[in-house]
Amino acid sequence: MQTAIPACQMRGGTSKGLIFLADDLPNDTQRRDQVLLAAMGSPDLRQIDGVGGAHPLTSKVGVVSKSTRSDADIDYLFLQVVVDKAEVSDSQNCGNILAAVGPFAIEKGLVKPQGDLTEIRIHMVNTANLAIAQVQTPQGKVNYEGTARIDGVPGTAAPVLLDFLDTAGSSCGALLPTGRACDQIDGVHVTCIDNGMPVVLIAAQDLGKTGYETPEELEADSQLKSRVESIRLQAGSLMNLGDVSKQTVPKMSL
Repeated sequence: MQTAIPACQMRGGTSKGLIFLADDLPNDTQRRDQVLLAAMGSPDLRQIDGVGGAHPLTSKVGVVSKSTRSDADIDYLFLQVVVDKAEVSDSQNCGNILAAVGPFAIEKGLVKPQGDLTEIRIHMVNTANLAIAQVQTPQGKVNYEGTARIDGVPGTAAPVLLDFLDTAGSSCGALLPTGRACDQIDGVHVTCIDNGMPVVLIAAQDLGKTGYETPEELEADSQLKSRVESIRLQAGSLMNLGDVSKQTVPKMSL
């Protein structure tokens, strides 16, 4: 027997996903993850039996509720649904979906509009940090139309301004988790940094690339992918993240 669960599919930044009210999902984490995998159509490279877009950027979930904190309006839990594996990860934040949960909270009545511009204090559950979203609400309704444009998204829309509070070291304990601005892993110079998202920065030329390759070209380079994954696994330990072989962080940036 199937059970209907309300959800809203929204784009935030360069990502798209399903946004749920926490009360509409099972309290048990395992059952919740089964629901989300089914909703997205994972595990399947095409996610043909769900609403996922067959890419990590379009296989995301936000879970929203009234905040348990006195200094926030809503709680926001981000969940990454892996496309080709039966995995749901809460090991990272997502600033893209963060841009969507403010309008969602207003639409669902969790936050009342405050004039033409509504500020929403958001508790990011994954890292226990706060962010403030500014949402346009002329005449008490969310405005979605506008002239704001970002790379990777066709057309324009209303902007959602985000102010992140005290995000440095939110996952790894320090802005520079290794205590150094530059480390060397597998003979490659890297910078390990955590400013809201654990990231490893590498000069593209140090891996024999220009930085102007297409995503398809990079994905097709199996040798590059092996080198990057080796660096990622070692960086995870250096960044106080432990064994990251089954995690989606740290992110790798050329």
